[in-house]
Amino acid sequence: MRETVRRAWTATVHLFLGGGLSLLCFFFVPLFLFTALAVALVVGAGVLPESVLLLRRAAGFKRRQVEVWSGPAVPDAYAPLVGGLSERVRAAARDAGTRRDLWWAGAYVVYGWLLACAVMPLWPLGAVVDGVWCGMLRQPAVLLPLIGRLADLDTRWSRALLTPTPEALRSAGLARRVEELALTRAGAVAAHGAELRRIERDLHDGAQARLVALSMRVGLARMVLDKDAGADPATLRGLLSDVQDQAEEALTELRHVVRGIHPPILTDRGLVGAVRALAASGALDVSVSEYGLAEGPRPPAAVEAAAYFVVAEALTNAAKHSGSERAAVELRRSDDRLIISVRDEGCGGADTSAGSGLLGVRRRVAALDGTVDVNSPLGGPTLIGVELPCVW
Repeated sequence: MRETVRRAWTATVHLFLGGGLSLLCFFFVPLFLFTALAVALVVGAGVLPESVLLLRRAAGFKRRQVEVWSGPAVPDAYAPLVGGLSERVRAAARDAGTRRDLWWAGAYVVYGWLLACAVMPLWPLGAVVDGVWCGMLRQPAVLLPLIGRLADLDTRWSRALLTPTPEALRSAGLARRVEELALTRAGAVAAHGAELRRIERDLHDGAQARLVALSMRVGLARMVLDKDAGADPATLRGLLSDVQDQAEEALTELRHVVRGIHPPILTDRGLVGAVRALAASGALDVSVSEYGLAEGPRPPAAVEAAAYFVVAEALTNAAKHSGSERAAVELRRSDDRLIISVRDEGCGGADTSAGSGLLGVRRRVAALDGTVDVNSPLGGPTLIGVELPCVW
């Protein structure tokens, strides 16, 4: 009996919330009639997208309510309302998901309110009849379970009305995919611009400065020889030594810039060898393990470069911010993906939204249609997982 009363109470709350939602849907009908008239008269057309968004929120609330009561989740299929006013109005008017929500709203005005009203007499009747039925006849309650069946009926009808057609799901999935690709492209363009600015800065502040100093040293040595053919050999030797040092420093700067574009070690040793060399030259004690990469074809150059960049950035962040002395890198070959994980036992708290190097990792991986998962609770450990699509 206690379980029956508990379920009946939960169903009552469910239906009363639905009754309130049905009242809200009652106002959607004149709202959309007004909106349609306004659009037809080209007056107040901006009301339509906002009305559609409000309807989507109401339908989303009902989807969550249905999922909580009966599960599984009810999918949605909406076209994104983006762009200028005319594009948003056209998208809202042509959206099949919105039309399905309108059918649900119109029907829910009737059955949502009726089911909510049907609950009210069942409680006093159930308290009397079920009390006598259970107490004297020792039989299970008969009226209170009806409340749960009304909630089942509500969720069954709502699920049938709110579930989009397969065509609408495919269309909405395609629209979301286009939107994701647009965002990915914007991130890739931003990452490319940042990379160009870094290269320009490195060339200007590093290699160019070294070459200017080198030119000045060579000019100074020429002036000494022009003024005095019998100049002190020690003076000339010192100038030439400075010229050699400047030339070596300029070469070092140029190698650093080239390494940032595409590390030559990737071409020579492949991804596993390059990562092992990177781990050996860092400040942390890094263990590298690979599964399935030593044999078979190599990943494409763009995938190798992105993977190397991910590992380098993750180890750099770990050395700077984690406080850990050890890290572990794992490279795994999957059917059609390259899986990378970098783990350190530091203090955690890594945040990709804080403008750190992890944001650059996310943009670079997104440009290749990959995924990044950062798990870094306060107190550690930090685990960065990356998956890159790869045609082997």
